[in-house]
Amino acid sequence: MSPEEAAALYYAWEVWARPEQLAPSGAWYCWLLLAGRGWGKTRTGAEWVRSRVESGHYGRIALVGETAADVRDVLVEGESGLLAISPPWGRPLYEPSKRRLTWPNGAIGTCYSGDDPDQLRGPQHDTAWADELAKWRYHQAAWDNLEMGLRLGPAPQVCVTTTPRPIDLIKTLKNDAGTVRPEANIDTYQNIANVSPVFIKRVLRRYEGTRLGRQELRAEILDDNPDALWKRELLDYVRCAAMPPLVRVVIAVDPSGSSNGAECGIIAAGLGEDGHGYVFDDRSLQGSPAQWGKAVVSAYTVHHADRVVAEVNYGGEMVESVVRSAAIADGVRIAYKAVRASRGKYVRAEPIAALYEQKRVHHVGFFAKLEDELCQWTPGSASPNRLDALVWALTELMERSPVDSTVPPSQSYVAYG
Repeated sequence: MSPEEAAALYYAWEVWARPEQLAPSGAWYCWLLLAGRGWGKTRTGAEWVRSRVESGHYGRIALVGETAADVRDVLVEGESGLLAISPPWGRPLYEPSKRRLTWPNGAIGTCYSGDDPDQLRGPQHDTAWADELAKWRYHQAAWDNLEMGLRLGPAPQVCVTTTPRPIDLIKTLKNDAGTVRPEANIDTYQNIANVSPVFIKRVLRRYEGTRLGRQELRAEILDDNPDALWKRELLDYVRCAAMPPLVRVVIAVDPSGSSNGAECGIIAAGLGEDGHGYVFDDRSLQGSPAQWGKAVVSAYTVHHADRVVAEVNYGGEMVESVVRSAAIADGVRIAYKAVRASRGKYVRAEPIAALYEQKRVHHVGFFAKLEDELCQWTPGSASPNRLDALVWALTELMERSPVDSTVPPSQSYVAYG
């Protein structure tokens, strides 16, 4: 085999792909790849875009991810992204400042973010790749704008690559007559030969058989846990696209109580002029105390917060020391309040869940990981740090609110999307 023949074979996706990773034939509109972590969704989406470009029939591609950083780091520059899987003779020119990729044949791909739906208002495309759609903060609004612009050529198509979540948009796409999707071989284990042994040991064995594992590894769309305090239908009902002026803002912190890499919950919420609570940012992360301390101070500064509220059951004075050290390093003065859990998590969470039922708390946009915790957690299960931080934030804001629970929010702020 000549070097040229070897190179051509190396980039021949139809040779290396599993059958379910090849686009189906027929006149479909949406190729919906609901698959587990590590299945090869990114590679499949990138190769599909490349095949459309190389056909010469399609030249205006929308590349949409959860955030602008995700589009850059995963869809474009990732190890399975468009630059990595393209042969040297067909590699696109990437211009980050223009959010653009230009292929040698003149096809253009434009990068968009699922947390900025208005970017998609106006542009036209014949091809779209929507990655992690189930996690987009404004998924319905962004999807609507994407669809309205998918109008060039005789056969516009979209490929959706996402880990499933039981949101209405995903359920609607599943049942759409124009959607095709693989019914089998969609779990993480289909690509087991290409994932790290560490991943197999720590993640697969740890989560297999759990509710989270069924969703993230087996790619099952799970309905709400019937014993959970929150329901997705309720969260969708109280969701909003904007919020009124806030009279008070807090950043709540729930540090991990273990050293096994659990996340530190960091939630930003505010009390509106209407007396309702608004959850508008989730900066939770897995990292060292120095890292989450910096994230807390950044959220405090960006959102002009009035106070940091931190649970100290596990960290004690260390939590305050970490936050204040990060504040000093950034030249920021913060107001800090330590809170200690004297009651069980369920007892603390129940009054906050009741506020949701009274329609007095709203999520400004969509927070996939936080909402998964809310709708899956039950007493006795692993402690979710995002949920804890949310409870502390809303307790601090709402327990002092004098507004009667029957007062509705301002109608201009409650329409989602």
